Amino acid sequence: MPDQPAVSRRRLFGYAGAAGVGTAAGVVGGKAWADQSGPHNLPVGEGVRGQTYSPHGAHQPGIVTPTPAAQQLVAFDLLPDFDAAALGRLMRVWSATVVALTEGRPAPGDAAPDMARGAVSFTATLGFGPGVFDLPGLESRRPAGFVEIPPMDHDRLQERWVGGDLLVMLQADDDTTLGYATRRLTVDARPFARPRWTQAGSWRGVDAEGRAVTGRNHFGQVDGSRNPAGEALDEVVWSDDGWLAGGTQLVIRRIEMDLDDWDTATRDRQERSLGRDLAAGAPLTGGEEHDDVDLAATADGAPAIALDAHARRAHPSENRGRQMLRRSVNYVHTDDVGTTTHGLLFLAFQASIAEQFVPVQQRLDQLDALNEWTHAIGSAVFVIPPGFEAGGWIGQTLLD
Repeated sequence: MPDQPAVSRRRLFGYAGAAGVGTAAGVVGGKAWADQSGPHNLPVGEGVRGQTYSPHGAHQPGIVTPTPAAQQLVAFDLLPDFDAAALGRLMRVWSATVVALTEGRPAPGDAAPDMARGAVSFTATLGFGPGVFDLPGLESRRPAGFVEIPPMDHDRLQERWVGGDLLVMLQADDDTTLGYATRRLTVDARPFARPRWTQAGSWRGVDAEGRAVTGRNHFGQVDGSRNPAGEALDEVVWSDDGWLAGGTQLVIRRIEMDLDDWDTATRDRQERSLGRDLAAGAPLTGGEEHDDVDLAATADGAPAIALDAHARRAHPSENRGRQMLRRSVNYVHTDDVGTTTHGLLFLAFQASIAEQFVPVQQRLDQLDALNEWTHAIGSAVFVIPPGFEAGGWIGQTLLD
């Protein structure tokens, strides 16, 4: 299928010179998703592990940096009588801790300073949930398009994985680093907020030689081979709206995957549901991993990409060109009685949740072959403020 022309920003999020978002190379709300090659999928030969990222800049790190091996998300609930002034104090404290941890130094007041270590690909990304914009004086500062995800027919949401007033998203090469950083930031927050939920995931985005490759989800599917890059990324992800300029909006969906039933399906049926082959992630209509599907192609007089295949249902040509940047990791969870489940922590970054994620997810909820094996058990939304320079702090454009 030929590339489509770009469309107006904030209304229709088109191709911007790239092939589409929905070609079965990632999971969105339990659905496969794809755009063009993204900045977090580095060219083969470039480093992914052992990196050092600056805590400063126009955007917070952890959004377009490569996906490292380990991730931890922690949502917090604000304590009673919390106000905008208290939020400002917490964000100053958190920002100082984030800078120290990112640079491999002990955080201020650190009780375990020897745990600090650099060159572990550490990033920390902070966000504000809907409750922040209910605080006195901040009601009018809620960004346009920042909405809760409406109920979906295939959702099976569990309260323990839903919501949150504040978000800390931590990523690194190892879980030890994440455990240390989580404790430091949680201790900082004690006078202001208490943890609501913690979710952890992992990702294998390197080959045997340590070179960057597209990782796979628990279905064995190449997941994330196409994401917006360059000017398309700027159009899709970053806000240009007032205090949020340089920031973005984040949807988190905890997607449980029915691996037992998936394993009983024939490989042909699995691939027809996706619209791409499992071995390399190439379209069923031919080509390589990063090629777009050809929705007009036929085989034996029928569409080569099934009418309910995710590649067709999620394709931007059938969704008014909408795109988003997705950044997922796998999880394995064992509950208190020993039951183990598998799934995906799906993260979607976009300039407007209302205009990008919601309408596409509603379409997929109506009809998508992957609905048979996936459902969301968790959901949360956060505003991710822009980055900051030395001497500043995260959230300063909202609160200062």
